[in-house]
Amino acid sequence: MSKYILGVDIGGTSVKIGIITNEGDIRYKWEIPTVKTNGGNSILSDLWSAIETKLQDLHINKRTIIGIGVGAPGFIDGDTGFIHEAVNIGWKNYRLAEILTKLSGLPVYLENDANIAVLGENWKGAGNQATNLLAITLGTGVGGGIIANGKIINGENGMAGEIGHITVDKNGYQCNCGRVGCLETVASATGIVRQAMDVITHDKQSRMAEHYMKTGVVTAKDIFIFAEEGDKAALKIVRHTADVLGLLISNLGTIINPSKVLIGGGVSKAGDTLINEVKMAFEKYALKRVSDICEIKTAKLGNDAGIIGAAFLVKQKKENLTF
Repeated sequence: MSKYILGVDIGGTSVKIGIITNEGDIRYKWEIPTVKTNGGNSILSDLWSAIETKLQDLHINKRTIIGIGVGAPGFIDGDTGFIHEAVNIGWKNYRLAEILTKLSGLPVYLENDANIAVLGENWKGAGNQATNLLAITLGTGVGGGIIANGKIINGENGMAGEIGHITVDKNGYQCNCGRVGCLETVASATGIVRQAMDVITHDKQSRMAEHYMKTGVVTAKDIFIFAEEGDKAALKIVRHTADVLGLLISNLGTIINPSKVLIGGGVSKAGDTLINEVKMAFEKYALKRVSDICEIKTAKLGNDAGIIGAAFLVKQKKENLTF
């Protein structure tokens, strides 16, 4: 009888669900809306109802399910399955694993959503099961995760790997976390656009400025396109962003000594320009012995990383696995 794992990735807009084989292949995947009314109280019951219906439709017996792995945003205690706070959803002091176990009758394992994505990328994506790995996700914000000696690093209260909130410019922009100059204020899509608006204010001749004057908007994707087409102002922004990332990775490299650094998220899809510039900056700043062993590449699983990583979390907990 085939064995399956349920992988769940809870986001602010949708909940991604996957029925995953024990080998990490997706048998079936789908999404349901994240209903955040009443403090997100119905999310888990909606989730389990959707899973039960799908298992029936696919004629999969619940007894073949090894467990449920869940990735969720917020401050999480993975050992207890407890969410201290998930602001975007409305959960506070929420016993997710306990509640979902009661609903499903299955063992439930919980981890931060960024860490779950790292586990997925390392199991079935670009990581190729590296023992020491750094992952950075460049989207609206900046997320990340660290695998060291085969295991995700969580730290004392779950804050390890919050790469987006490493200070890169003490005189920089205000961050949503309340501090100043976090990586997120520079290398996220929002941060890149903010850099562009600073340039546009002072330089009306750049293609970015022309585009903004015509359309009233400029996106991170626009900036990368203009950079690839040779616009000096746009290229300067890309190089500055890459320089900040390369320096950060070189510093983390002396701590983690990873064999791979994976860069994912929407910003990473803008072409090879950013990745190539990051590689050059990393090699410029890093100890040679650190950079010689380390490969920087684009993550490849996209939105499937979370559900696949959630499935691996179950395997890891059940079988005491490391990479």
